[in-house]
Amino acid sequence: MSGKILAIVMIATALIAGAAMYYLQVYAYYDEVPVTAPAAEVRLTSLTTGQAERVPVAGFQGIDATSSPLRFRACFTMPTALATLTETYVMRDDAVPLVTPGWFDCYDADEIGAALESGDAIAFLGQENVHYGIDRIVAVFADGRAVAWNQINHCGEVVFEGKPAPEGCPPKPENH
Repeated sequence: MSGKILAIVMIATALIAGAAMYYLQVYAYYDEVPVTAPAAEVRLTSLTTGQAERVPVAGFQGIDATSSPLRFRACFTMPTALATLTETYVMRDDAVPLVTPGWFDCYDADEIGAALESGDAIAFLGQENVHYGIDRIVAVFADGRAVAWNQINHCGEVVFEGKPAPEGCPPKPENH
């Protein structure tokens, strides 16, 4: 009889731990980004100046987490025509949208990835090194819908593996 009780306790503990881990990964660490927060300011990098410039958007919805700089996701509409954006801002052909929790339903990484591959959306460099080694990417659809996420850049890929920063990369901050 004590073997059955021990097995039940082990199974119950595993189920509770699994449910807690699921909740922590999908819900607990994410917070909504208020539209007044600095993270809600959508920026695109200018072709002429190389600087990230604030651009007008509407209907901003965003989530972020302090547990990782890669957890930022946002959805909004871009009133500027896509043709104007391509002539004004730096495009990114290496953009790979990261998945997001299912409850943040305005952002679908599979749809975004397919649209980028087919040309139905174009990715832009929002801001380089929004966190060290992390770039903000903004993808804009032809109908004006737009999304943003953070993506590891070439400097971050190397430095986060514990190697020295490659040539042309900014020095690693002291607190990392």
